[in-house]
This record gives sequence, C-alpha cells and structure tokens, in this order.
Amino acid sequence: MSEHPQSDTAFVKQRAPTLYAIIAIKLLKFALFATLAIVAYTLSDNDLPAEYQGFLRHLKLNPERKFWAQLAVQVGLLTEAKVVWVAVGTLFYSLFSLVEGIGLMFRVGWAGWLAIGESAFFVPIEMHELARKFSWPVFVILVLNIFIVWYLFQNRERLFRHHHH
Repeated sequence: MSEHPQSDTAFVKQRAPTLYAIIAIKLLKFALFATLAIVAYTLSDNDLPAEYQGFLRHLKLNPERKFWAQLAVQVGLLTEAKVVWVAVGTLFYSLFSLVEGIGLMFRVGWAGWLAIGESAFFVPIEMHELARKFSWPVFVILVLNIFIVWYLFQNRERLFRHHHH
C-alpha cells in the first residue's frame, strides 16, 4: 500500500503545487496592478494625449485605427484628479492580491476566503463581458478565477488547517 495516514507533522511538509501556482498568480497580479498604478500616477501631471500618442508610436500601432482613436478621446477626457484617483484605486486593489498571496503562502485561513471571495466577485462580471462579446483573454481569466474558487474551496480543510495548541 502506498497510502500513508496523514498526521499533523506530515501536514506541515505537504506540498501543494496548485496553491503555489495560485500564489504566483496573485503576486503577479499585485505586480501588474501596482505597476499600472505607478504609471498612471506618474502620468497624472503630464500631457496625457501627447503621452498616449507617443506610447502608440512606441508600440508601432497605427494611431488612426478606430479603436485607438476612440481611446485617445477617452484619454483626452481624463483629468489629473481622475488619473490620481484611478492610480490610488488600482494601488489599493493591487494590495488585495499582495495580501492574498502572502496569506496563502503562510496558509492563513482568512487569506483563503479572501482569495475565494475576490476571485468569485469577478466571475459574473467576466461572464457578462463574454456574453456581450467573446474574447480569449477574458475567457482565460474567467476559467482561472473559477478554478481558483473551486480549488481553494475544495481543499480549504487540507490547505488551511487550524492549528490548535
């Protein structure tokens, strides 16, 4: 028989590669959103439409394309205060992912519930987006979020065992 009864000491050494992948996703998300927040804040006192045109040229995208033209109009409507609020909100949101990632690393129960809640929160939003117009990136994010919710919920007892002294 290859199965061994799990004791509390074995629990500490138990590996959870899927949990590590979820932690990596959460920390990457933190890095991405924190970077976006910093970039938004840095640009807040610049001439945004000019910055945006330069950014498009840097990306070698045709600024005349309809999508980019519409986005340029939106960028033009952004005020410095709005951009600062977006930066603050984005930074605040990125901290959620950081807290979740660190909490999951230490197998803290509430971090598991926070990750479940935060991932579940976006599922209906992503489904609504997909119903309006299918997009692979949104589909992949939706599948990832559903998987994170399912995995953490299914394995909550095993991953976040409460320690009694």
